[in-house]
Amino acid sequence: MRLNGIDDRLERQEYPATTADIIAAHGNARVELAEGSERLGDVLSRLGDETFRSADEVCTAIRSGVCHRGVGRRFYSDRDPGTVGENGPEPVSF
Repeated sequence: MRLNGIDDRLERQEYPATTADIIAAHGNARVELAEGSERLGDVLSRLGDETFRSADEVCTAIRSGVCHRGVGRRFYSDRDPGTVGENGPEPVSF
């Protein structure tokens, strides 16, 4: 996911700011996803009404609110347990 300068625009935003304030000022900006793009207003609308204290809080909300096209392969996990009879290296926990 790429914010395409949205993060710079959000740094110049006055805070605290509500979801409605951010959407009114930046809602038409596009967030580039792994497969396509999405309007910032659509992303934030899914999250409900919030009051943000900083640009970092908005960026975190954007990352958690993008649609499934923004997260890569759906339902993929490299943390799945091995199958019965599978031989391989012992799992390592970091």
